Amino acid sequence: MKKIVISTGGGDAPGLNAVIYAVVKSAHYRGWEVYGSRNGYKGLLNPEELIHLTPEMVEDITPTGGTILGSTNKGNPFAMPVENMAGETQIVDVSDRIMQNFTAMGFSCHIAVGGDGSLEIAHRFAVEKGMPVIGVPKTIDNDLLATQRTFGCDTAVATATEAIDKLHSTAKSHDRVMVVEVMGRDSGWIAINAGISGCADVILIPEIPFDIDKVCAKINDNELHHKHYAIVVVAEGACGKNEKVICKSQEESEVGRQEVLLGGIGDWVAKQIKKKTGKDTRSLVLGHLQRGGSPTNFDRQLALRFGGAAVRMVEDGIFDHMVALATPNMKPVPLAEAIKSRKKVPLDSDKVMTARDIGICLGD
Repeated sequence: MKKIVISTGGGDAPGLNAVIYAVVKSAHYRGWEVYGSRNGYKGLLNPEELIHLTPEMVEDITPTGGTILGSTNKGNPFAMPVENMAGETQIVDVSDRIMQNFTAMGFSCHIAVGGDGSLEIAHRFAVEKGMPVIGVPKTIDNDLLATQRTFGCDTAVATATEAIDKLHSTAKSHDRVMVVEVMGRDSGWIAINAGISGCADVILIPEIPFDIDKVCAKINDNELHHKHYAIVVVAEGACGKNEKVICKSQEESEVGRQEVLLGGIGDWVAKQIKKKTGKDTRSLVLGHLQRGGSPTNFDRQLALRFGGAAVRMVEDGIFDHMVALATPNMKPVPLAEAIKSRKKVPLDSDKVMTARDIGICLGD
């Protein structure tokens, strides 16, 4: 009988519980056992935090947001923050302890559900420690190049679009410019999709360095056409020409976090618009609202398909690979290929052309 351990790492995303559900159900169908590792690798680090997942335990979790296993952005076993006896935080490598526990528990495979950071750690365990690993792509940013879609993105876009829809009425009531900052890191998928669906006036994405004067020109043009308000959607990783990407201060960053903490571009854009146009301008950061809530039908099905495909890969002995969507099917992709580069919004894509055709300013 095979024993599988599953973990959810990095930022949470709608659909994580659906993956867990599919893995547990698919494994049980084959007569296998599944254990869940709490908060990324911490369950494997402390076996008392491992959970024996049964079909009864996961029966109603598919429509639920978050993850029943918990997650963390600062749980890299090769560089984990640990508090010593003096109360000081040190960065230590605990990967050998994790591998010892993995072997002692008799696990056949580790299914690692995460984005590029989590999958990079999984690949390192496979290459350096010999752990049988299968990756499942999870990120609301949709920035993993090896798969057509990642679960969580559709829900995040739906949340952002709903927020933009509501901002139209309040912006129009007060003749205001509303600047909405959305997530996405270095890719503009959430911004471009939500911005087009929400009929924004301006969409700023990381792939196109923007000219703030052109943004203001679009807002002034609205006035000439008797539209006295505007909606500006800006991705957190967007950057003005000859400007640096805006990040949060070091004091706001967490010890052990692998990536730079982005944030603040929405407020910067709002201040520039107010200064240059004189318009009453407000900014809004949607933040973690985009990560929360029940997954959409698309994300549920995609997550369930990923989970089922991961168990089939365990059965076939395909390790150090990630499950990828290659419509209409799922296929295994080497983890090394999956983490090689991030997926950007193509500048010649139909989405970008549609935005331009319907009069949305992209800042260039």
